[in-house]
Amino acid sequence: MLRLATYFRSSAAYRVRIALHLKGLNWIDVPVNLRLAEQQDAVHIAINSQGLVPSLEIGGQWLGQSLAIIEYLEETYSGPAVLPLKTIARAQVRGLAQQLAMDIHPLNNLRVLKYLENNLGVDAAAKSDWYQHWIKLGFSAFEDALKRLGSTGRYCFGDQPSLADICLIPQVYNARRFNTDLSEYPLIELIDQHCNTLKAFQAAAPEQQADAV
Repeated sequence: MLRLATYFRSSAAYRVRIALHLKGLNWIDVPVNLRLAEQQDAVHIAINSQGLVPSLEIGGQWLGQSLAIIEYLEETYSGPAVLPLKTIARAQVRGLAQQLAMDIHPLNNLRVLKYLENNLGVDAAAKSDWYQHWIKLGFSAFEDALKRLGSTGRYCFGDQPSLADICLIPQVYNARRFNTDLSEYPLIELIDQHCNTLKAFQAAAPEQQADAV
């Protein structure tokens, strides 16, 4: 049985939950409370040296980094493919996913926001400005990329959920938590609305997790 070290509101863990549901897999949650800094406990560091979530245990070995975990699932398990067959299309989907997971998310994750507040003395208003700046910059570029790749507003790429959608929906969820106005990104809004009608995305949502507090 797979085991997933997760936190209900972690964007990266959210991605992996979506992928697991799309593949129709069963797993056991191992909750790691980021609010209580459990990710820095010795027990968790032993399975993830970065002190981050998610981590996925397969046969006694732990994998870290959400995109690496999702690509492992793609290469190992049957079920709907989250990467296209054609090489150029696979690279395009990976490029979309990396815009979100590598360029937008790292600037706005919990440890960065805490460092701004606790170490640099940034107040709540300035922290919000930081968050909004990077989200808007990233989403503007992502919206343009969707247009260039011909998205119809159902999915980021093609006619089924891909790695790009798996990364987008958690990032939109996070943006809404921080009261980001998404009206300038109509394709992103349409894709978010459509994907959240699918059972795999609904089941992976933070509010549906046992550790949601």
